[in-house]
Order: sequence, then structure tokens, then C-alpha cells
Amino acid sequence: MNGNVCLDIVEEPNRLSNTYSSNVFEPRESSDRTDSINARDRTDNNHAPEKKLTLFALRLSVLEKVASGLGTLGFIWATVVLLGGFAIVLDSTDFWLVTIILLIEGARIFSRSHELEWQHQSTSSWSLADASRNSFRALKSSFRAILDPPSAVRSWWRRNRRYNDTTEQHSGSAGRRTWKSTEVPLLPYAGWVFLSKNISKVFYWLQLLSASTCVALSLWRLSEQKFGEVSKGDTDKRNRKAALNIFYGLALAEAFMFLLEKAYWEWKVRYQNLLEQVRDECKLGKEGTVSIRRFFYDAHSMCVNGSIFDGLKMDLVSFAQELLSSDSRDEQLIGARILRQFATDERFSDETLRKIGTSASTMERLVEMLNWRNPAEQNIRLWAAEIVSKLAGKKRNSLRVAGIPGAMESISSLLYTDYEFSAFNLMGLLILKKIANDHDNCGKIGNTRGLLPKIIDYTSASKEVLTAEAPTHAQVKGVQRSLQLVKMMARTAGATGRSLRQEISENVFTISNIRVILQHGRKHLNLQKLGIEILMELTLDEKAREMIGSTGGVLKELFEIFFREVVVVNTERSYGSGRGVDAVVVRVAAGEALAMLALENDRNCERMLKLGEIGRLVNALQNPALRVNSARILRNLCAYSRPECFFRLAGISVAMPVVLKAIMFEKEKLLEVSIGLAIQILKVSSAEEIEEIFNRNHIKQTDFAERLVEILRVYRQPSIKCPRMRRFVTEMAIQLMNSNENYIQFFRHHKMDQELKIVSETTSELECFHVFSGNVGISRHNTPVSSLVETALQFLKAS
Repeated sequence: MNGNVCLDIVEEPNRLSNTYSSNVFEPRESSDRTDSINARDRTDNNHAPEKKLTLFALRLSVLEKVASGLGTLGFIWATVVLLGGFAIVLDSTDFWLVTIILLIEGARIFSRSHELEWQHQSTSSWSLADASRNSFRALKSSFRAILDPPSAVRSWWRRNRRYNDTTEQHSGSAGRRTWKSTEVPLLPYAGWVFLSKNISKVFYWLQLLSASTCVALSLWRLSEQKFGEVSKGDTDKRNRKAALNIFYGLALAEAFMFLLEKAYWEWKVRYQNLLEQVRDECKLGKEGTVSIRRFFYDAHSMCVNGSIFDGLKMDLVSFAQELLSSDSRDEQLIGARILRQFATDERFSDETLRKIGTSASTMERLVEMLNWRNPAEQNIRLWAAEIVSKLAGKKRNSLRVAGIPGAMESISSLLYTDYEFSAFNLMGLLILKKIANDHDNCGKIGNTRGLLPKIIDYTSASKEVLTAEAPTHAQVKGVQRSLQLVKMMARTAGATGRSLRQEISENVFTISNIRVILQHGRKHLNLQKLGIEILMELTLDEKAREMIGSTGGVLKELFEIFFREVVVVNTERSYGSGRGVDAVVVRVAAGEALAMLALENDRNCERMLKLGEIGRLVNALQNPALRVNSARILRNLCAYSRPECFFRLAGISVAMPVVLKAIMFEKEKLLEVSIGLAIQILKVSSAEEIEEIFNRNHIKQTDFAERLVEILRVYRQPSIKCPRMRRFVTEMAIQLMNSNENYIQFFRHHKMDQELKIVSETTSELECFHVFSGNVGISRHNTPVSSLVETALQFLKAS
């Protein structure tokens, strides 16, 4: 206890009791997660920033194809009409100009046809704007390289060596056995120009130069119109002027369209920074420049080489999926970066995860990447883990992930690193936690060799970590996720759940790790709550119940937490979020765990009674947050303790005023547990003591009998929230009629027999169990409800 004043300030007791609902004392309805998409998400997903690039690529391809069409027509005209028909009669000037234009245009078309290919190869080290900004410096270096080849080779070698050194430092490898395409020296002693990453720059300027030359020559001849004199009788030359005007006009139009295309390119790329805009809209960061540039080149190439509409079919997600399947580490990195960003962005995540989830090859590739151990691939591995964690967040995809052969082994590899609580450990635990939302997947996790013990290892937290003023966030997060995962596996229903709970409880570190958290984790209430919930789920197994109770200090720590006083300020506003409310939730969980540990276990009951907490339990019956579980604990202690331990229950009858008041005025869960506790207290009381209890609390016996009949009338159908209500009322009626015959007349007067017949006709399996694992009943009552009803009816029929 510290020096602070600690009070329980709670409003609306009924609401509080209903809020802290039990996990095991009532059945849980199926609550499978559904993947919903709200209207806002659908609208955002329809906004794809890359559409700007594909539209830009389409417009460029239109200009490109118009220019190519004009060029083809001009080439045909020149070869068929001019050079084929007028070659002999053309003036020397026009002959050579036509020839030069055809040659330079042919060179331009050739360079244009290969420019995109080289641009594609250079995407890792060049931007479109760099071509203009660095062009003169590059050309200067090229000329110097031609004049001094050895110097150029030394310069290239130094740059390449620096590049390799950097790459080796980044990758941690001894070196590369293959050439990087952007660094290939195509010709020896050629320096800058013939490095493959710079070929696209040469082609770029070659095209501009050829187009400008074509424009200049065409305008010169069209403006002069000096194509030679034609005599009246010279029929071979009469159409020469028109033919040349058509050719120069076609050449001018083609070159103009090409220059218009380049101007449009420069305007959008350099001045409007279209690529950077799309990159920023996609939130890819500066590293994403290469990704966006490469995507644009591919889209443009598709529009140019095929239909102009082919590029419109591209999107960044499909593009990234293709790169992810590549054998190139650079391409894998680009693909992983894009998919990771889009999968984690609220605007695009749903559509992205849907596309990935429907692609078996992509999912298998991502799962395979989780197992990569090369330090050079750690970014790819981590991003793949993030994507898989997002995929596993949707149930339909989590089933697909878990169904991939070797998936569990790949995910478990994230937990095995040289140091604990790294980003890989946390991602591995997160993926497993999301996958475990499906019970079938829990079975797969449990069946994966060595995985469950490794998960339990991560639940370990030392006293120093738990009590530190500023504990390591990653370590606390790792403990939290591992506890969450163990809890999900422990609450699995059916035969799989029984097997998992047995395996978890038999691990010698499970309970001891939780005990440390209970002892020293007051600063980490979420960890304490998770630890208590794991214990509560494990108590569904009888052997585990005994193991927990026999582990030194666990019961004591649970009681300390249950009775820990806290302050809740302004419950209406901070309810469910403040620190005080969190502490109350932990106290409630501790109470549920204690009630479960006392259920049908006389040894645990004896251990609890030796702690001497009966007085505090009785006092807790007046605490709105604790009274339900206090009543449960007291009832189980009375019901399952050995006779030789009854002396430790002396004085429990002082709880009757509170219990009787609850029976008369409360409802649902509190009413149910109060009746159950009252039955146990009355069992150890004589008829005189019972009558004295009612008189002392100013409750008439006839009113009490009427209240019990009224409860049966209200709960004519089995209730999920209080499945033992009708059983307890029937037991109470039998107890009262057995101790005092007056109650037989009271119950007859209020037509108890009619309500009991309705109970007999509506009895279900729901009322036959002490606790539940999901919607599966565990620990069946010794006496069925039908037998109790029959006994009560026999009392009522007796004369």
C-alpha cells in the first residue's frame, strides 16, 4: 500500500456488473470476424495516384505514334517517290538533304526504339530531370574520355570500386559474382558514354539533335523553295517541287510532333514534377523515386509497343507483385516496398490485400521471404513480414496464409534471431496472433515443432523490466503479444483446445512466468490482465487447476490483486480507458480466476482458506465491481471444501443480509450468484437460524417465496447471461421446503408448480454445466435440472 488515498468510486452498479462479463461462466456466442469495407474506404481505394502516370504515358504514346506514322509516311514517300522516281533529276542539294534527313531520322527512330529499354536498365541511378541538368557536364566528361582513354578507365574503375564497396557494406556479402546492368562498360576505354546506365542519356540527346536538325533543314528548304527550274517540255521534273514540299512538310511535321512530345515530357516531369507528386501521394518517400520511375517506363513502353490503352491496365500493386517474383534483389526490394506501403496505407490497404490474397504465387513468395536469413535481404524480409501481418488481419486471408505448405515454419523463423525482441520477433508474434483468431490455425501453431515453447519463452519478463521507470518498449510489447497469443490458444474450444491447454500448462515456464508478472507488474496492468486470463482459461482443465494452485504464490498474488484498491475519477467519462478503470478490470479478472480455481477442487479451496481471506471476501460483496466474483468464490469455497475445513468458514453467515438484499432486488448475473451463495449458507444453517436470518433482515417468508416464483416466471427460457439461474432457484426452493414446511404452502399459493413444469419442458444443455469453453460446456453438474424439478414437485404434491 502506498500513501495515496484509494477509493472505489463507481456509478450505476448494474451497468458495471454487466460490463465486466465473464469469459468462462457463461457461453460465448460465435464472433467470427468479418471483413467489412465502409464507404469511405471504397472511395479512397478508387483514388489511385498512378492513374496520372498511366494517363501521361497514354498521351505521350499518342504523340509518339503520330510522329512515327508521319515518319513512316515520309520515309516511304522519300524512298518510293523522291529517291526512287526523282533521284536522277533532283538537285545535288535536295538529294543530299533528303538522304541526310532519312539517315538522321532513321538513327532517331532506332535510338527511340531502344531508349525505353535503356531507361528501364538505368532506373536505379538516374532520373529524367537529371538528363537535362547534368547533360553538359556529362558531354564534357565524354569528350575528355575520348581524348584521354586511360584516365577515363581509371575514373570508371574508381567509381565502380566505390560502388562495390558500398554494396558490400550494405549487403554484408564478400562481393557479387555477376555484373550490375547499370554499371556494364560496353566498350573498353570509352568512359562515361558507354556505361550502360548512361546509354539512355546518349539516346536522349541524339534524338533531340536529330529532330532539331530535321526541323532546321526542312524549314530552310520549305522557306527557300529553290528546287531547280523546270522547262515546259521536261515532264520528268514537273512534279518535283510538289513532291519535295510534301517530303519536307512530312519531315517537319514528324520532327515537330517529336519535339512536342519531348516538350510535354519535360514539362510534366521536370517542371511539374509529376513523378515526385505521385511518389508523395503514394507516400513512398525518396527511396520510392526509382519505383515510380520504373513503373512509368513500363507503362509507357506498353503504350508505345502495343495498343495505346495497354498501359492503362497497369497498377502499382500488380507491378509490385511481378517484381516480387523476380530473381533480382533490387526488383524484389522495389516490389516489397510498394506492397508494404500500400498494405499499410488506409486508402489502399483493402484493395491491395484483396489482390495479394487472391494471388497464390504472391502469398507463397511473401511467406518464403520470411525465412530469408541473408543480412542483405533483411529489409525485404521485414517488409514481407509486415505485409503478411496485414494479410493475416483478415480472416479469409489468414486461412490462406496458414494453408501454405511450410508457412508456420517460415513464420516461426522470425522468432529465432540472435537477440530477443527485435522487429522480426515482434512481427512474428503479431502474425501468429492474427492467424490464431481462427481455431483451426491454433491447432496448426500447436503442431508446429518447437513453436509453442518458443512463444511461451517470450512471456518471460524479469522483475527489473517490470519495475523499471522506463522499460524497453520492444520487450514489453513482445511479452504482451506472446501473452495474447497464449491466451488465444488456451481459449480454443473442442479437442484442439483441450490438447493445447494441456501442452501450455505442462510447460514448466508458463505459470512461473505469469507469477512474476503478477508479483511485479503493477505498472503493466495489461500484462497482468493477460496473465490472469491465461490462468483462467487453463483452469478449464482439472489438472491445470491443481498445477496453478500448487504453484507457490499464485493464489496469494491473485487475492492481492483482487483486493487492490484503486481510484476511478469521473467514471462516466473515463470508463474503460483510464488507468483506474483498467485496474478494476484486472481485479475482476483476478476474481474470476480465483472462482475457477476453487471450482470442484478441494485442495485449492483448502489453500485459499489457509490464506484467511474470508472476511475480505464478505466485505467485497458490497463492492459493485467485485461482488459477483466474491459471491462466486465464497459459494465454491462452501460447496467444495472438505468437511474438516468448514471451521475456517465460520462467520460466513454475516454475508446473508447483503445476499438476501441482492436476491430481492437485483437481476441477471448478480442475482444468480447471490442465490447460489445463499443456498450454500443455508445448507450449514438450522431451521431456526434461517428463520432468524429472515427476521433480522425484515424479509417475510411469503415475500421471499413469491420472489423466487417471480424469478422463474421472468426466466422461463434458459439464459445465456445467467445459465444457472433456474437451477439455483429450484435448489433454493428445495432447501427451504426441506427446512420449513411452511414454504410448501407459500410456493403452492404462488403457483410454483406451474413454473416448475415450464422449466421441465424448456430445460436445455445450457443449464447442465458449471463453465464453458466458447459454446462448449465443461464440468457437468452432478444433478440434472430435470431431477431437481422432479424433487421440488414431489415436495409440492406432498400433503
